[in-house]
Amino acid sequence: MKVIWGFCLVLAVLLWGGAARAGVLADRISSFPNWDRKPPIAVAKGDLVYPDWMGGNWNVASILVDLAAPLAPNIVTPGFEKNRQYLQQPVLFQVRFQPEIDTGIFSNYKSKLAKKIVGDRTFNGLNIAKAYLGDGGVLSVKVDPNNPNRQITILKGDRQLISIVTSRGTETPNPDEFMSTEISQQVFRGETDIYLNEVETTTAYRVFGGGENGGYASKRIEADQVTAIYLSPQDPDYFAAGGHPVALYRYRLELLPGE
Repeated sequence: MKVIWGFCLVLAVLLWGGAARAGVLADRISSFPNWDRKPPIAVAKGDLVYPDWMGGNWNVASILVDLAAPLAPNIVTPGFEKNRQYLQQPVLFQVRFQPEIDTGIFSNYKSKLAKKIVGDRTFNGLNIAKAYLGDGGVLSVKVDPNNPNRQITILKGDRQLISIVTSRGTETPNPDEFMSTEISQQVFRGETDIYLNEVETTTAYRVFGGGENGGYASKRIEADQVTAIYLSPQDPDYFAAGGHPVALYRYRLELLPGE
């Protein structure tokens, strides 16, 4: 299960589905690791839209700075102890954010409007997977062309990870800060087993530089990210967990302009 508890923890704004209540996400980040339930957010519709300053190609350094198993020793997720090896170890990969592509019947009309910035989920997902699993560990990442919230990662050894974003929330404390949260249903299909869980990724971004006298090359983005793992109803410990997260991972991200 290292696949589930490794690269997919990082996989991960104007909200299409509705905004989180003011301050909910900021309070959530600051209260780590004392989380006792999922955040009150809306059903995910469309793609996650980022502020304009996220647009471009970025070189990312992701560092796991803390982790917690709130219900241990009674309930501990597979691979939790193994993930301690990533503490304070930078994982490097590239991501990009670009104007959304609309292929619907109104695409000609929408092309005349300002484009919203979204993540390149195929490019980003593949690079993150390779960073954690190696080039040979992942074969491909496919995003449903009709639903950006559905993604399939094909792994070596006839395995796959299906991830479906079900709910989403955002906050914009000021023009230089952006916070988002997404909750995804994940299904890991191995050679002989199937494992289901629910993953929340909450991230606070802040941009520095790139103002009137600067530009893209002078910008940098820092982020504080927390990933929470929740058990699925199919898990025998689901009721014992009582809706609490069973694993929490906190990351520090640095994004510098790439080519």
